[in-house]
Amino acid sequence: MAIRHPSIASKAAKAAKAARVAKARRHAAEGKNTVVTAPSKSFTDPRDVLLKPVVSEKSYALLDENKYTFIVAPDANKTQIKQAVQAVFSVKVTGVNTLNRQGKRKRTRTGFGQRAGSKRAIVTLAEGDRIDIFGGPTA
Repeated sequence: MAIRHPSIASKAAKAAKAARVAKARRHAAEGKNTVVTAPSKSFTDPRDVLLKPVVSEKSYALLDENKYTFIVAPDANKTQIKQAVQAVFSVKVTGVNTLNRQGKRKRTRTGFGQRAGSKRAIVTLAEGDRIDIFGGPTA
């Protein structure tokens, strides 16, 4: 949402902002928590964040560096991914890198289509921690 300069904002927008500020001050005085997470941004179960592990040659090569790759929910952020991995696998996460992969463009008899895109997370674990989702010992 674009923020307008105060001189450009409408009277209704100024009144709404004043009401928000007053409510925040009142809640701060009463000791209430005013931060409310929208339902679309919150995940009730950490397994809703982690959809599945990525099984590929590149992901297996990252296991030597103690990095694990997962396909995650498209609207999950790095903090939610970190908390989900720690909750599900009981390990200490030191870093999370995310990337959005576009779906490949595919040609059919009737024209062109596109596969669904996905969001992936490369999770780095602390020294000594392991996840046994791929089976077998790592080198």
